[in-house]
Amino acid sequence: MMRTGRLAMRPVTGTDLPDLIRLKGDPRAFAAMLGGVRSPFQTAEELAEEMALWGRRGFGMWTLREFAGDDFVGIAGLMERTDGRGIALRFALVPARHGQGFAVEAAGAVLRFGQERAGLRRVVAVARADNLGSRNVLGAIGMRETEYFDRHGEPMVMYSSESDYPGWPA
Repeated sequence: MMRTGRLAMRPVTGTDLPDLIRLKGDPRAFAAMLGGVRSPFQTAEELAEEMALWGRRGFGMWTLREFAGDDFVGIAGLMERTDGRGIALRFALVPARHGQGFAVEAAGAVLRFGQERAGLRRVVAVARADNLGSRNVLGAIGMRETEYFDRHGEPMVMYSSESDYPGWPA
């Protein structure tokens, strides 16, 4: 488990499935994500993959819960990109929590975890060019625009963070 100023972050488990179904099935939260809105079946399949990633790699997705009241805020974590671009930081919040700083708080914690504890030299993130909210979050945590590409006719921006953690060789 990880903690930030307002969040308890815990690796995803089977008990999170109802919250994940609501989040991933909401077009306000997931329409801009790679693969779009998920069905309950797709969400269950992804959850199984996300739990397995923790066992294989020692990182994955966390559920985000607010300390005050244990309310489900969303998800954030690290995933292996299937396009070969690297390990990607991902996040999604329930729409009622947008604009409250939770995304910056969680994404920053995930980036630090990836580089300092999981030993990742490079972490990437991808956002649609018109998704200014996500792009602002990625910039706020110190990630830099490094690539522009087209995905199925949609302009995309890739962000990257190279670790300067003292344990890394020059």
